Amino acid sequence: MKKLNTRAPDELLAPNFWPAAIVILCTVSSAFGQTMDAVRVISRPVDRKVELPGEFVPYLSVPIHAKIPGFVDKVEVDRGSVVKEGQLLATMIAPELNAQRAEAKAKVSAAQSQKVEAEARVAAVQSTYERMKAAAATPGVIAGNELVQAEKQVDVERAKVAAAESSVQAAQEALKAIEEIQVYLRVTAPFSGVITTRNVHPGALVGTTGDTLPMFQLETQHRLRLVVPVPETDVGGIVKGGKIAFTVPAYPGETFYGTLSRSAHSIDPRTRSMPVELDVINPNGRLAAGMYPAVKWPMRGNQSVLVVPPTSIVTTSERTFVIRVSGGVAEWVDVKKGPAQGDFVEIIGPLKDGDTVLRRGSDEIRQGTHVNVRTVPATKG
Repeated sequence: MKKLNTRAPDELLAPNFWPAAIVILCTVSSAFGQTMDAVRVISRPVDRKVELPGEFVPYLSVPIHAKIPGFVDKVEVDRGSVVKEGQLLATMIAPELNAQRAEAKAKVSAAQSQKVEAEARVAAVQSTYERMKAAAATPGVIAGNELVQAEKQVDVERAKVAAAESSVQAAQEALKAIEEIQVYLRVTAPFSGVITTRNVHPGALVGTTGDTLPMFQLETQHRLRLVVPVPETDVGGIVKGGKIAFTVPAYPGETFYGTLSRSAHSIDPRTRSMPVELDVINPNGRLAAGMYPAVKWPMRGNQSVLVVPPTSIVTTSERTFVIRVSGGVAEWVDVKKGPAQGDFVEIIGPLKDGDTVLRRGSDEIRQGTHVNVRTVPATKG
């Protein structure tokens, strides 16, 4: 095999060829020594939002039970009925209560009759006493003890009248109590809202025990509570009275708002979250209890992030970095990209506010390269 000649020809080593080599090296050096645009790393406060699940519950919700046992006579509403406070929902009948009322009325009448009779007796003995008193003015006509006995009889009959009056009052109070109970046979709405459940029909026997189903379920609809379990790390965003945005799957593309009104002021040890409530006005009834909205919860506090133009960030198959320039020397600084902040991108890495980085980074500018820079506004195109 012929041996290759690896020696350079003597003419290439001659001094006449050196300037050409020197020119090539100088050209490369000048490429990295050109003046390049640089920007300052900016620290800015951030108002981040995290999406948290929530649930709508009625602002007011109450199961409506019968206050006394009875049979349902009429049902005036159904599921979905919008009712006003005090509106009649159903009427009931209680035969035994009607019998008690009739008996009480009879006792009132009897007591009143006894009172009339007692008053008549008082009038009679009072008249007799007055005649005897007038006759006693003539000596010897009326014995003294007879007049005393007549006066005592008047007092006795007057006491009977007072007793009869007490009996009448007691009978009337008993009748009034029964009539007040009969008012409970009219089932009315305790507040304005919507009937969400109806469990009774005419003829049904209803009771008062908690084990029975309620006659109706009444809930408010014009105003809802949005309950949000806020993670412990994000409770710094709780500002009473603040407006919080949320969305619901039923209305894609629409944003709704609620007012932060109350919080538990206690962390649930199982979930490490704090329940908070937003008041949501719902005049058109588009939102409903049981919906699961996505709440844009603000992450507040003294937070700031470092941002640079997106062109400053270099991403290769091995790393993501920016090129910091210090003392005219390029330095690759590894960073992690965060979310966009307007015209900038958040970065996380060993940098600080005011550091100088190349506005247009490139992996062709190697670590340790000497560069000349001029600082330009970060928003320059």
